Amino acid sequence: METPSDWEDRLARWRNELELFEQLDETPWVTLAKAETETGVSRSALRSWYRNGEIQSRLVDGPNGPQRLVQLDAVIERAAASPRIQRRAEREVSLEAQVTLLRHRVDQLELRLAALERKSPA
Repeated sequence: METPSDWEDRLARWRNELELFEQLDETPWVTLAKAETETGVSRSALRSWYRNGEIQSRLVDGPNGPQRLVQLDAVIERAAASPRIQRRAEREVSLEAQVTLLRHRVDQLELRLAALERKSPA
């Protein structure tokens, strides 16, 4: 039966191994979860890309069994070449811009309202 200390040791060894991979290759190898978080690319797309040979991957022993790693730079490069992902990113930027404009407009309206309230007799 594994004790919490055994688990921590196993997890620490795994993290050290990941760091060693990064140092050897000079390019970060990350888990699919981290690649998804960093790039916004879904895990299913990542799996498709490495299965089709569009990005490299490697399987290493992780704390919970085999863990798939991909090169973060390769994922970023492949995502940049994907029209679908680019459209989604543009929509997100567009939505952010719209929210920023709406916030600015609300701020302006609040200032006008405050000015009108100061002018009107109570």
